[in-house]
Amino acid sequence: MPLVAHRPLAALDRLRAEGQEILDVERAHRQDIRELHIGLLNIMPDGALKATERQFLRLIGNSNRIAQFYVHIFTVPGVPRSADIQAYIDAHYENFDDLAAEGLDAIIFTGTNPVHADLAQEDYWPHVQRVFDWADKNVTSVLCSCLASHLALRHFYGIPRLRRANKLFGVYSHRVLDRSHPMLTNINTRFDMPHSRWNDVGAESFTACGLPVLVAGEESGVAMASSPDGFRQIYFQGHPEYDHNSLLKEYRRDLQQYREGNSGRAPYLPEHYFTPAGIRLANAYLASGAPISDFPEAALLEEVDVTWRDTAKALFANWLGLVYQLTHQDRRLQFMDGIDPADPLGRLRR
Repeated sequence: MPLVAHRPLAALDRLRAEGQEILDVERAHRQDIRELHIGLLNIMPDGALKATERQFLRLIGNSNRIAQFYVHIFTVPGVPRSADIQAYIDAHYENFDDLAAEGLDAIIFTGTNPVHADLAQEDYWPHVQRVFDWADKNVTSVLCSCLASHLALRHFYGIPRLRRANKLFGVYSHRVLDRSHPMLTNINTRFDMPHSRWNDVGAESFTACGLPVLVAGEESGVAMASSPDGFRQIYFQGHPEYDHNSLLKEYRRDLQQYREGNSGRAPYLPEHYFTPAGIRLANAYLASGAPISDFPEAALLEEVDVTWRDTAKALFANWLGLVYQLTHQDRRLQFMDGIDPADPLGRLRR
């Protein structure tokens, strides 16, 4: 079933304008349908905050028809904010303490742009630790996106992330390594996912801590892994939620920062993202020396091949379906109390 607009949010209005079904609270209450309450911890920087809301709301709303989805968006202190964005957060976001008191079924945890090599030095570190610790005891599953995965791995297992020589930036092919995992039911054995990161946690670090690697790529490394129980925490090092223009906008931003002297090296074009015609267009623009105001964003957007969206929908559908089963079909007690801590998803595997 669709998303429920239980709070005013521009992102929901935009999704409604795109044709996605959004229920008002009164209509939702008239339907005898199960509810799922999903937390969205959004610590993305100001420029990506609202886009990230839309991306995850769109995936939740499009991915499953099993329940009415109440998405509770919140953040934590310690992330630098402009006055305008802080006012927006104050008006539209919920309070974590209130959500903890009322309860959530699952949480999606986004990342941000870190300042320090050691994540434990970030101003938001103690606040995200508090959310992780609460969620570990009180929700069915936490799905971590990119930096959020590194935060979780640092907090729970002490795993440091390692700086790459070059930014991993583009859309990469991956192979499913555990076809029996319910998160990967009806997923192609090979699929694409966007990545955008300077740092990495390698497969050996996951396996050394007993964390199953579920999906990996030759160029990108680990794309998806889980906590030892298989589901309480899901780690993505990539961005299945990205819009078709996300990498393009990021490239333009990085190019502008380089030209303004705020970055020491020119950014690479995102790999495996543009058509051959798009690569020629981008290179012609760069060779021309034209100002950033002439960046051919609209033309380049026509030369983007979207090869990850269907898989992203299927992954989120599977995740939400498992949250639903473990929460509403008498499986939560089994899962949370650890009747079979080695394999809480065993009865759900194919």
